[in-house]
Amino acid sequence: MKKLVFCTIILLLFSYLSSFSQPGTIELMNAINKVNANVDALSHNFDILQKQIDDVQWYNKVGDIAFIDKVYITGPPLAKEKNPTGQGAGNPVKFWTYIFIPKDADPGKKYPLLVFPHGGVHADFTTYYTHIVREMVSQGYIVTAPEYRGSTGYGAAMFNNIDYGGLEVQDVDASRQYMIDNYTIVDKERVGIIGWSHGGYIALFDIFTYPQNYKVAFTGVPVSDLIARMGYKDQEYRDLFSGQAAIGKPADQNVAEYRKRSPAWQTSKYQNTPLLIHTNTNDEDVNVLEVEHLIKSLKAEGKSNFSYEIFENMPGGHSFDRMDYKEAKEIRMKIYNHLNKYLNPPKPFKSVKDLQKAGYGFN
Repeated sequence: MKKLVFCTIILLLFSYLSSFSQPGTIELMNAINKVNANVDALSHNFDILQKQIDDVQWYNKVGDIAFIDKVYITGPPLAKEKNPTGQGAGNPVKFWTYIFIPKDADPGKKYPLLVFPHGGVHADFTTYYTHIVREMVSQGYIVTAPEYRGSTGYGAAMFNNIDYGGLEVQDVDASRQYMIDNYTIVDKERVGIIGWSHGGYIALFDIFTYPQNYKVAFTGVPVSDLIARMGYKDQEYRDLFSGQAAIGKPADQNVAEYRKRSPAWQTSKYQNTPLLIHTNTNDEDVNVLEVEHLIKSLKAEGKSNFSYEIFENMPGGHSFDRMDYKEAKEIRMKIYNHLNKYLNPPKPFKSVKDLQKAGYGFN
């Protein structure tokens, strides 16, 4: 994909320069600026195509056990409008959310719901999670996976709506509310939230902000301290944050804003929703120090009803418990045991063998 983008850029530049017999500095700079203006749009077009292909894959990979849908819903308006008096200013932000319902669900019964936000600063919910969704659905969970503001695969406007640690949290909770309002088989008293990395970060903020809405939560390798994160990441990563309309400044110029958006600095808001936290010492993305800060902050606040496990150098690094090897499946059994204790799905796994059969087809 990167090679295709690069070749397209070169062709655009060559095409533009070919209109000049002997292009000089001004013409060359104009050509570069014109190409740069189109690169982002071209990249988003590729993301849209990739997303549409992956959406088809969901039906191939999970369609045998789940009814699959993708619905268009709304979250709150943008935190900051480019033109507050312009047409459409103040309208709710529109976004998509995936729905997976067990095919053997009885319409006359109620089923637990798992809200499953994806990870990534800019990313989306993909068939990377195939086996995990199969494992959830096979136990009788209904799953909703929101493509909250800032997600990729929906064009530049959606991408640029990013509000990391801000209104994306409300988007995710809006997907929970949509499911309750529109599906009578969803048990509003049995709703959990689960996520890894940035998805785990959102899960933390959702139980901090809406403790009454979630019965239980799991957060894997969650981003926890943006101030520390800005220190150990490179400048390109920092620019992803300071470039957001909702943030607008680097951490050294607005520490309070980054602190407000860091779960480790907001643990006073935790209201004892049953919470399991996993992290890994060799995580190449979310350094273990962030999650350690979160854990220490919860303890310092005198909070209870949370548990955690710090895994030592597990294969897979950041993805260690989402991998397909046996040890990762054993760790996911711990996660499901935690969720199942509070959500009581109709067909909980009793062993890794059950998980293997459900997620992978064969023991």
